[in-house]
Amino acid sequence: MKIKIGTRGSKLALAQSNYVLEKLKERFPENDYELVVIKTTGDLDQNRPLDALGSKGIFTDEIEKALLSGEIQLAVHSMKDMPDTLKDGLVFADPWDREDARDVLILNDAKSLEDLPKGANVATGSKRRSYQLLALRPDINIFPIRGNIDTRIRKLREGLPDGTKLDGIVLAAAGLKRLGLESEISQYVNISDMIPAPAQGTLAIELKADNEELLKMVNSFSDEVIRNITYLERGFLKKIGGDCHLPIGAYACVTDTGYELRALFGTEDGSKIAKTVVSGEKATEELIDKAVFDIKKQLGD
Repeated sequence: MKIKIGTRGSKLALAQSNYVLEKLKERFPENDYELVVIKTTGDLDQNRPLDALGSKGIFTDEIEKALLSGEIQLAVHSMKDMPDTLKDGLVFADPWDREDARDVLILNDAKSLEDLPKGANVATGSKRRSYQLLALRPDINIFPIRGNIDTRIRKLREGLPDGTKLDGIVLAAAGLKRLGLESEISQYVNISDMIPAPAQGTLAIELKADNEELLKMVNSFSDEVIRNITYLERGFLKKIGGDCHLPIGAYACVTDTGYELRALFGTEDGSKIAKTVVSGEKATEELIDKAVFDIKKQLGD
């Protein structure tokens, strides 16, 4: 079988896709594998903020068209970048084990968020991160930032194009670890202080729904725990009805008594932010509903 794997061209996207390719080649060496780099709208427009570009499909539309046309057979994405509903004819494979889901700070001089001076400048492209940061340190200034990991680190060291000097940036631990850049991390932010994006650190492997043989191969790398964790986090995203313009977070984990789900949701301007923690013996729809109900109750909806 010839398996072409579609991916964006960033270092992180290539690292993730190569990881999937090598795992498949190791278990199924009889197939031929090839990476195909595809430019997306989000890659071509690096200037405007993400929420000004529209839906999360800005990083996936072109890749999904290639899947549907048969140009590629698999696509590898970061699950946190994926819409909650796929195009007709496409499915996700069962999720594989995920990397560290936490957010992290990379700082120029300070050692931690607490050490930053009053009025420090911190950059992030995420409203979810922005509003949770401001809840911890309301005295700091938040600036938008775009670009891949290398670009963001360079902007931290050299300043933004308008001359603004930065004291820190916020990124996902998973991406830095996959690129071997863990040494850049100044501080891991506790999950209780900054709830990650739903399925942060998890890879999304997408393919045509009728490609049953390939789906079975890819699903063989999954297990029940990662399926349940992803189900809870992505289930909250879908049920709360949010989009990329709103701050949304969800983090699920296994406990001694079952599963715990932390969730966050807020208004676009950050004037209202609600958090909740719910738990249950099993990863069920009822647990997701409980989190959604509590969030909406806090927000008055």
